[in-house]
Amino acid sequence: MSLASAQAPIATLHLSIDKLRSKKGVVRLCLTADPKNFPGCLDDAHALTRTVPAGSGDISVDGLPHGDYAAAVIHDENNNAKLDTFMGIPKEGFGFSRNPAIHFAPPRFTAARFTIAGDHEQQNVTMRYLL
Repeated sequence: MSLASAQAPIATLHLSIDKLRSKKGVVRLCLTADPKNFPGCLDDAHALTRTVPAGSGDISVDGLPHGDYAAAVIHDENNNAKLDTFMGIPKEGFGFSRNPAIHFAPPRFTAARFTIAGDHEQQNVTMRYLL
């Protein structure tokens, strides 16, 4: 008999959210390992979502298996559970893991991808506001 554990290694992810323009509303996180469901996590049964008060500025997620992930964050200032837009331009703040360049669309999974390989991973997400 082997004494090795059959369980996959697990880790904690800590996201630090920078440059929130106000403490109004909430910050919503979508964390996925599925490139097809980034950044929305809509059809990903394994995606993790969290909602925290905008004033907290930090989000922690425990119990993550090692692997590749990407995070999308929105500052839902009016707490209506969506990113409000005007003519397709976000009116509320948004950000992504690894803070990739933003052009005319959300970044691809590969631009926001990070790897969890140890017990703890830290990601800093800088919020962006276009309007």
